[in-house]
Order: sequence, then C-alpha cells, then structure tokens
Amino acid sequence: MSKASPTTITRDVRQFDKNSGNIYETLAVISKRANQISVDLKEELSTKLEEFQSATDNLEEMYENREQIEISKQYERMAKPSLLAIQEFLDDEIYSRNPAKEEEPVL
Repeated sequence: MSKASPTTITRDVRQFDKNSGNIYETLAVISKRANQISVDLKEELSTKLEEFQSATDNLEEMYENREQIEISKQYERMAKPSLLAIQEFLDDEIYSRNPAKEEEPVL
C-alpha cells in the first residue's frame, strides 16, 4: 500500500525541481507516470470485475453483487494516480532521463 495521501494537500513547489532543475520537466515526468498508474489500475479493476459479468446482458436480470460493490468502493477510496505519482517522485522511486540533454560523445 502506498503512503500517498488520498486527498489533495498543499505542497512546496521547490520540491519538484530538485532532480531536473526544471519544474515543467518534472511535471511532465509525473504526468507520464500518473498515466501509467491509471492504465495499470484500470486493467487490474477490469480483470477483477470480469469475474462478476454474466453471459447475458439483460437489464431485467441485473442484480447487486456485494463483492463487486466492495471491490469498486475499494478502488474509489484509493489515492488518485496523480497523487501516487507525486509521492513516488518525492520518494525518488521514479527514474527519468532526457535524451535531448545527454551530451554526444566527441569523436
């Protein structure tokens, strides 16, 4: 489980330019990581909810399934992907590199 806050908190902007020296690059890295986390969570949730899908999709036959509701509530309570990505960045768990900034070897 992550130690990311499930709610939005105020942060010091200067914490975000510690590695790259550029806050915009840092936000781009955090944004890309948040997208990765979002895709992973969506796939995970979809596979868990597939167990509960019936072969027939008839509106009259729809019924509540307590397990399905609990799984959905669990994912709703989780921290948002952007908050998870920010926490990973602050904990130095994200690796990034900018090929444009890397110097070409002199021949």
